Amino acid sequence: MTTQLGLPDSIRACLFDLDGVVTKTAVVHAAAWKETFDAFLRERDGADFRPFTDSDYDEYVDGRPRADGVRTFLASRGIELPEGDPDDPPDARTVNGVGNRKNELVLEKIRTDGVEPYEGTLRYIDAVRAAGLATAIVSSSANTRDVLRSIDAERLFDVRVDGVVARERGLPGKPRPDTFLAAARDLGVEPSRAAVFEDALAGMDAGRSGHFGYVVGVDRVGQTDALYAHGADRVVKDLAELGGDA
Repeated sequence: MTTQLGLPDSIRACLFDLDGVVTKTAVVHAAAWKETFDAFLRERDGADFRPFTDSDYDEYVDGRPRADGVRTFLASRGIELPEGDPDDPPDARTVNGVGNRKNELVLEKIRTDGVEPYEGTLRYIDAVRAAGLATAIVSSSANTRDVLRSIDAERLFDVRVDGVVARERGLPGKPRPDTFLAAARDLGVEPSRAAVFEDALAGMDAGRSGHFGYVVGVDRVGQTDALYAHGADRVVKDLAELGGDA
């Protein structure tokens, strides 16, 4: 291990998730998903509906592309909806309609409350870049560029592979490793020489199945054991624990 960054000596690139790793937006997404799904289930099942829970978020939604999260959670409740179209209105009873309602709520919450970064992560990324390692942001969010610009962090990443890029390239999202693999390829680095930084269980699965050189789980919500079970090599509560100048 290097003493400076807490990473194996072989690592030449760092691939960072956005929500929950770089920015404090994971809680915003979780709240928007709950509001969306609870309203859908209440309308479908009545007052005795079974609410969307934190464990539902962790297992079925967190880290996945929006439509995949809708499909996966609803399937866990035995519910299947037509796909619809990407531009479906947010009140449409389709996979895309439910997903668009969630995105509408997220953007509303971000506009109202703003976006706050994890300062320890920003300092760690500065240290990573100062050490000569390449960096990429890898997120399922289609709003990644706007979020990064809002905290003046777009400059910290050599490559961006987000929901927009994934759709353009036809890349499946997490838990598949394809978006992380694409970021490593764009940086000209073999997966075995890249480290993945994720807070979602789906992201851990992607890091493990992609055979990356090191997978760091960031535990913001008390799921250390689950992050290790899904493939983390190390779990920290903040990237400052890894060292560097953070």
